[in-house]
Amino acid sequence: MKPLSLSAEERGRLETLIGYAFSEKQWLDRALTHASVGLAKDANYERLEFLGDRVLGLCVAELLFTTFRSAPEGELSVRLNQLVSAESCAIVADEMELHRFIRTGADVKKITGKRMMNVRADVVESLIAALYLDGGLEAARGFILRHWKARATRADGARRDAKTELQEWAHAKFGVTPSYRIDDRSGPDHDPRFTVTVEIPGVSPETGADRSKRAAEQVAATRILEREGVWQKTSAED
Repeated sequence: MKPLSLSAEERGRLETLIGYAFSEKQWLDRALTHASVGLAKDANYERLEFLGDRVLGLCVAELLFTTFRSAPEGELSVRLNQLVSAESCAIVADEMELHRFIRTGADVKKITGKRMMNVRADVVESLIAALYLDGGLEAARGFILRHWKARATRADGARRDAKTELQEWAHAKFGVTPSYRIDDRSGPDHDPRFTVTVEIPGVSPETGADRSKRAAEQVAATRILEREGVWQKTSAED
C-alpha cells in the first residue's frame, strides 16, 4: 500500500522549502504520511522517524564536536539533547510550515499548537531520513546544518537536563527530592499523551504533558525552574 502522494504543485513548493529535489518521490510522500491515515506500516513515516532521529543525532553531534572544540563531554551531551529534542524539531517544522503538507487521518484534525508538537517533530525526523535515503548523508547534513547551525551556538544551548537541575535545586534549597506523579495517559497508541505532576514540599506543584512519561516530567520540571527564577523563561507556551 502506497503512502498518500503530494500533488506536483505541493511537491514543488516543498522541495523548494527543503532545498532539495528528490529522485525517488516515494520517500518524500512517506515522510509526510501519519500513521492515523490507516495505511500499511511501511507506508507511513514511523520507520523513517527512527532512522531520521539517528541521522540528526550524528550530524548535530558532529557539528557540536567541531564548533565547541574545548567543551567537555558533559556540555556537549547537554547541548545535543536540547538540539535534537521534540521541541527543537517542532520549531523547525513550524518555521517551514510543514503542517500544510502532512497527511493525517480523521482522528488527527489539527496539527498546529502544543498538543500536536510531536507529530510535527516526527515529520522533521522522517524528512531527514528521506533525504538520507534519497541523497545520502551529504543531503541530510546540508538540511540539518541550514536549520540547526545557528541554534547550536545559542547562549542557552548548554541548559542542563531539567529533572537533574530541579533535583539539585530542591536538595540545596529544601533538602528534599522532587516527586513525580502520572495524572493521565490519553490519546491513541500512535500519539499517546502523558500528564505528570511534580511536587516539592514547600513549593507549588507544576504539571507537564508530552508523548512520554519522561518528556512530561521534563516539561513539569522546566516550569518550576522557570517560575522560581532558576532558569530564564525562553519562550511562551502555545
